[in-house]
This record gives sequence, structure tokens and C-alpha cells, in this order.
Amino acid sequence: QVQLVESGGGLVQAGGSLRLSCAASGSIFSINAMGWYRQAPGKQRELVATITSGGSTNYVDSVKGRFTISRDNAKNTVYLQMNSLKPEDTANYYCNADVLYYYGSAYRARSYWGQGTQVTVSS
Repeated sequence: QVQLVESGGGLVQAGGSLRLSCAASGSIFSINAMGWYRQAPGKQRELVATITSGGSTNYVDSVKGRFTISRDNAKNTVYLQMNSLKPEDTANYYCNADVLYYYGSAYRARSYWGQGTQVTVSS
């Protein structure tokens, strides 16, 4: 079993900063892409940022220049530094990881999700 545990959400005023963390644990052989998604009330979950095991990153246009995704492969942890936060960034933020693990005499791949952490930006 693999678990993703997020932390770092909270309430912040517009223009402020938060740093989200997501640590993966369990029977992990390796992790390929890791990412952050968010879902606001009444809206679909959307991609915020992703990072490959080699460090290549991708961002949704609305956060470019304000958010930075990074990862520590030794700790199986991904981070999201969020600066210049806006009220429209308010959402539940979810961590995702594409995990390769060994089970039943074979390597298997599966995408895992964290439980989510709430980010609220007040105007």
C-alpha cells in the first residue's frame, strides 16, 4: 500500500504565501510524475502543476510566475510554493503521484491521490 499525506494548507490574505508538502510512503520502488491538482466548490478538479522525476515542470497558465513545484526524490516528497495568492486560488488541493511498486512477483504502476488540503485566500 502507498499513502500520500499532504500538509501546509490554511487561511491566508490575498498577496500572501503558502507552501504545500506531500509525502509518499509505503511499498514504493520509484515515483515517476508527481503533481498538484485543485478543486473549488462547484468546479471540476484541475491540474495546477506537475514535475517529472527528472525535474521537468508544467503549470496551468493561471499560476505561472506565482507557484513553484519542486520535489525531493530521496524523501518521495513534492512541494508547491504558492506566492502572490489570489482569492480565486481558493480550493482543496490534492497531491498525485505515479508510483511503481513491486507486488506478486511483478512491478506494477498505479496513480495515487492524497486526501486533500484546504487553501483559502481572503480578499
